[in-house]
Amino acid sequence: MNIYKEKDYAAVSRRAANIISAQIIQKPDSVLGLATGSSPIGTYDQLIEWYQKGDLDFSKVSTINLDEYLGLAANDPNSYHYFMNKHLFSKVNINAEKVHLPDGTALDIETECNTYDSMIGSLGGIDLQLLGLGHNGHIGFNEPSDSYTAGTHLVHLSQNTIEANARLFSSINDVPRKAITMGIRSIMFAKRILLVVSGADKADALHKTIYGPITPQVPASILQLHPNVSIVADEAALR
Repeated sequence: MNIYKEKDYAAVSRRAANIISAQIIQKPDSVLGLATGSSPIGTYDQLIEWYQKGDLDFSKVSTINLDEYLGLAANDPNSYHYFMNKHLFSKVNINAEKVHLPDGTALDIETECNTYDSMIGSLGGIDLQLLGLGHNGHIGFNEPSDSYTAGTHLVHLSQNTIEANARLFSSINDVPRKAITMGIRSIMFAKRILLVVSGADKADALHKTIYGPITPQVPASILQLHPNVSIVADEAALR
C-alpha cells in the first residue's frame, strides 16, 4: 500500500484528484470506478476546476459507480444517480452513454446485478477504483458479514450505515434500508484502487483496514491483498 498523509480534507481532495487526473491524462479512455458520499465531493470539485481550466478531458472516460439505493429513481434527489450528476457529470464533458450506475428501480434485482457485472466485464474491468470508507469498514455497500460477496448484489444496510447516511435525508426514517452494490470481486479486480479517508471518526476503521486481520467483518481489510492500493488520508484519520 502507498499511504499519503495529508494535513486536512482539502489536501486529501487535491491529492486524490491528482491521482485521478494523472490516470485520465495517461489513458484518456480510462474506466473509472466512482464513489458517492461526503468523502469524494472535494475530489470531484477539484477535478471540475481542472476541467474548466482546460486541463482535463472526460469525453472518452467511462464510469462505473459502486452502488445505488433500492427503490430510488435516477431523478430522486436522494439517489446516487442524482448525486453524481450534481457533483460531477453535469459539470464536465463526460458522455452520458459511458456513465453506469445500478438501477435502483429494477424489478428483477438478480438480473440487474448480473447485467451490471457483465457490463463491467465488457468494458475490460476498472482501471482505477475510487473508494470511501464506512465507519464500520464497509467499501461500497459491502457491509460487515461472515463472508465476502463476490458479485454485484442486494444488501441490507446495517444500522450503523443507516445512521451515518441519515444526515443526507430529511429524517432517518427516509433512509432506504436496502441497496445494490458492486461486489468485492469487481473492486479487487480493479487495476488500481484509491481509498480516500478523512476525519477522526474514521481513524479506527482505517487502522483496522491497514493493520488488522483480513476479515469480512472489516470489509476494507481485503485491500491489503491488492497489489496497487493508494490510501489518501488526513492527519485526523491517521492519528
